[in-house]
Amino acid sequence: MKRLQLQRWSSSVLSPRARIVNRLHQHICGQRYQSTDASARTSEIQQNESIFEEPAAVNQQRLDQIVNESHIRRSQLRYPSPPVEAAKQSAKLAALHARLYLPSRLPVETLARTLVDASADSNPNFNNASLATLGHDLLSYYATEHLLCNYPRLPLTVIFAAMYAYAGPKTLAAMAREWGVEFAAIPGGEVDPGLLQFRRLEAGAEVPSPPPSQTARPYESQKNWRKTVTSKIFYDDEFGDPLKGNTDAAAGVTSEQASAEFVRAIMGSIYLHAGRAAAKRFFEQHFLSRHLNISELFNFHAPARDLTRLCAREDFERPVAKIISETGRKSRHPVFVVGIFSGQDKLGEGAGASLVEARERAAVAALKGWYLYSPISVRVPSAMEEPSAAPWKPVHVDLGEVIV
Repeated sequence: MKRLQLQRWSSSVLSPRARIVNRLHQHICGQRYQSTDASARTSEIQQNESIFEEPAAVNQQRLDQIVNESHIRRSQLRYPSPPVEAAKQSAKLAALHARLYLPSRLPVETLARTLVDASADSNPNFNNASLATLGHDLLSYYATEHLLCNYPRLPLTVIFAAMYAYAGPKTLAAMAREWGVEFAAIPGGEVDPGLLQFRRLEAGAEVPSPPPSQTARPYESQKNWRKTVTSKIFYDDEFGDPLKGNTDAAAGVTSEQASAEFVRAIMGSIYLHAGRAAAKRFFEQHFLSRHLNISELFNFHAPARDLTRLCAREDFERPVAKIISETGRKSRHPVFVVGIFSGQDKLGEGAGASLVEARERAAVAALKGWYLYSPISVRVPSAMEEPSAAPWKPVHVDLGEVIV
């Protein structure tokens, strides 16, 4: 019925001259009228009919304008990413800029560039690869100085795990989702600049699995300590993962990788347009504000042995386990409370269903109390970048973890 009514309406309303204009407009713009409202279509048809009623010069000018607009639309279809001038007309970009409370000196054109992944547009002048590289280094620097200055005794593997929790790809992808960033189905010049654009991996394509990370694993005692640490410093990235070769972005990336690159690009763009103070403030508000329980990153295999070696290195008296209290020794659910003492000082305390379990938990508590030491007044090196910075005072530097 709708089709029959539409045919009757078009045959009764459209004049031969309007039909010619309509076909001309469809041929030039390559688009069909989307509106089914009779009043909207009638006004559009009357506007096209007015071309024939105007003088020849004005008529040619109007036709040239239609042709130019059609060329713009067609050129946008040929672009791999939205043009720069389209950023000012995007409501999504303006909303994202206000939602993140970005500095006013950061233009929306740069914000639109941060949403274009290298897999969508290979031109380095229009994708976020360079901004992401700068933001990646800034995130690593700020996270490292925060951990080393606040917890100078942390083992190296725990530092890597904490850095991964603060600025790892999974965390960055979760932040992009929390910011309300949506993905474009397919990148292109006609896509809204406020959408994250990247080329997805094809269905069934094999996703390259990252090498086994020593970052995500908690602290473990390692026999080849010296060889492992040397490898991490020279051959691994900032998270302790072995460095991977250059991956082909043209084949596509995952949504997690594209989201992580976008967050890094945001950090780099803020640094370039608003300066170091704004970039550090953005890091504190969006990264350091996330709660991270560092005590859960430890996993000791032989805590009693590690505690003994630690006391020997620090010239403490040999640790001795003593029973503090117990209940229900001969029942089905006994509870023992054991303390680890070094001379008259109690290093740790733990409770368990057996004496061995309670002693192990007490040794773990003593080791965590040592490694999680934090100075009272903490000052990071980047604080010297402030104009009215006080003279620098060296921070505490520990001997490091116990070598087993």
